[in-house]
Amino acid sequence: MLVFGHMNPDTDTIVSAIAYADLASKLGKDAKAVAQGAVTPESAYVLEKFGLATPEVVTSVAGQQVAVVDTTELSQLPSDIGEAEVVAVVDHHKLGDLATSQPLEMWVWPVGCTGTVLKNMYDFYNVEIPKGIAGAMMCAILSDTVMFKSVTCTDADKKAVEALAKIAGVADPMEIGLEMFKVKSAVDGTPIRELVFRDYKDFDMDGNGVGIGQLEVVDGAMLLPLVDDLYADIAKVKEEKGHHTVILMLTDIMKEGSEILYVTDDKAVFKKAFGIDAADKSFWMQGCMSRKKQIVPDFQGKAFK
Repeated sequence: MLVFGHMNPDTDTIVSAIAYADLASKLGKDAKAVAQGAVTPESAYVLEKFGLATPEVVTSVAGQQVAVVDTTELSQLPSDIGEAEVVAVVDHHKLGDLATSQPLEMWVWPVGCTGTVLKNMYDFYNVEIPKGIAGAMMCAILSDTVMFKSVTCTDADKKAVEALAKIAGVADPMEIGLEMFKVKSAVDGTPIRELVFRDYKDFDMDGNGVGIGQLEVVDGAMLLPLVDDLYADIAKVKEEKGHHTVILMLTDIMKEGSEILYVTDDKAVFKKAFGIDAADKSFWMQGCMSRKKQIVPDFQGKAFK
């Protein structure tokens, strides 16, 4: 069984694949963590810090048994997922359009991170979490919840971090979280397309292709010299994919908000979705830290109505 998450994998996707494969193996299944792309600098930092191997990149899954973590959107899965047998899903997002022909194990919780769901799965099955995996899961939760600042964060996420830190022998999770975000904030010398796709997802919204990426940095000022190049590249992404809209969230962790850089066929969608009269290329959303909870629901529910 192959275990993997969405395209352009973030730390939650990578670590959740590793964790689920470990849990499944200890429950007697033949499971292997893989990924749909190269790991980000943040994920590489986490894997190295806790002594975990980087998953192999796999892009075709036809004829395989698979477990999917951190997504149920077909647009974020291998093109031949329909030719695989999906036996499990573990996620923390809205249900997407993935369908199965057979019953499956499914854990989908309204929490800030798939890692939080997996912590509870280990507990449910009474399986011990290895020290290295516990540390990586802790980091994944801190990443996805922006160190508890995101509106997606729940008490379950905080409790999971506390418990995982004890297993991993980490005295101060926030210290590691800050170091992790410093790595995540490093943009100098990184190709623009790599920055755009560092945390990018495609969606089908009422028949309209929408791409939403997010760059999270400790200080938004470090992205100012790159804005023009980032804008030009999301315009190319829109053209390449034939999308209606492509958004890049430039999230400032210290200011707790995001500059929404966009290219669209009709900027009236932002008025419909967020009640905002968008400027020509971007607009600021104070308090907006989460694509999952503060962008996707309103855009999916209102923009194309």
